[in-house]
Amino acid sequence: MSRALTGWAMAVAAAIGAAGCGKGPAADPASGAAAPASAAASAAPVSISSVRAVTKDVGVVLEATGTISALNSVDIRPQVSSVITQVNIREGQFVKAGQLLFTLDARNDEVNLAKARAQLARDLAALADAQRQLQRSRDLLAQNFISQGAVDTNQTLVDTQQAVVTADRAAIDAAQVGLSYNRIVAPAAGRAGAINVFAGSTVQPGGAALVTITQLDPIAVSFGLPQRHLNEALQTLRGGGGKVFAVLPEGRGEVVGKLQFVDNVVDPNSGTVKVKAVFDNAHELLWPGAFVNVRLATSTLKGAVVVPQAAVIRGPRGTLVYTVDANSRAVARPVELLHAAGLEAAIRGIQPGERVVLDGRQNLRAGVPVVERAASGAGNGRANGAASGSGNGAVP
Repeated sequence: MSRALTGWAMAVAAAIGAAGCGKGPAADPASGAAAPASAAASAAPVSISSVRAVTKDVGVVLEATGTISALNSVDIRPQVSSVITQVNIREGQFVKAGQLLFTLDARNDEVNLAKARAQLARDLAALADAQRQLQRSRDLLAQNFISQGAVDTNQTLVDTQQAVVTADRAAIDAAQVGLSYNRIVAPAAGRAGAINVFAGSTVQPGGAALVTITQLDPIAVSFGLPQRHLNEALQTLRGGGGKVFAVLPEGRGEVVGKLQFVDNVVDPNSGTVKVKAVFDNAHELLWPGAFVNVRLATSTLKGAVVVPQAAVIRGPRGTLVYTVDANSRAVARPVELLHAAGLEAAIRGIQPGERVVLDGRQNLRAGVPVVERAASGAGNGRANGAASGSGNGAVP
């Protein structure tokens, strides 16, 4: 009995020694290298749904958040210190260019104009007398009763009086300009904002604005584009402005305009360039100061390979999709994302007609067998798309 136990103990010790020296079967390099591949091949099939990649023309649309601004907004201020005698508009009223807005106390300027006109009348009378004296002296010179010097003196008086009359007329023009400052008119058509004064208020040129006139139709939307899209924006501008869509909030539709302006400098802090689009706004759907989502159509990708955006995985190793090969196994395919908008993405790296994994891709590894099932619906596809956009997809 003791001999049997001794033999058993020696056998165990020999096995432990062989394992410690790396001579056991688990240390075989060939079998160790083949272990991951064999594990993937022997894994249980993963249930997935797939779609076929298709080709179509894809419009490249750049999206941004823009700020609505007026093309013309003027703060109305008086040019003279005076008292308002009448407010001729209402708050929120639409006014035309040249329409009377405010009337100021004009009595002092009216008196100055009357004085200037009276001075002109007096100097005109003096000019007429000087001209008569000149004519009389010329007649006397022809009869040799006076010298040429007397005629020259009278000519000088006429010239001087004509200059005085010219100055009087300029003074009248100045008085009329001063009088015109008492009628404040709209410099452009637009909508009147809040009125900050009333009849009897004293106003000054450096004071607060009496009212602001803002043009609402047409109207502008300013937004920023990343500098990598600068050439596309410039090409669109040179081509006539293209189409710019302002998406209204709460599903109220969209307004179509065109690109009008691309700034001449890239903001070094944000790496964006400022652009501006102009929209017709007869129905007042766009309001200054509000934010709106903007889509700028720049070009069209002809015959692009299109897959659902939910099938695209973005990870630290790049962008890829899973396809299904002829043996019903998952294949990780690196792709280049050309453009993504809505539920679709245009990519480069796969061929039209290939089966692309849509649902179940988060459980895949390269080489894993897959089994097809029905798609789980648009809602789940959108959810998977959100996950892929955040980089949570499985990357081999």
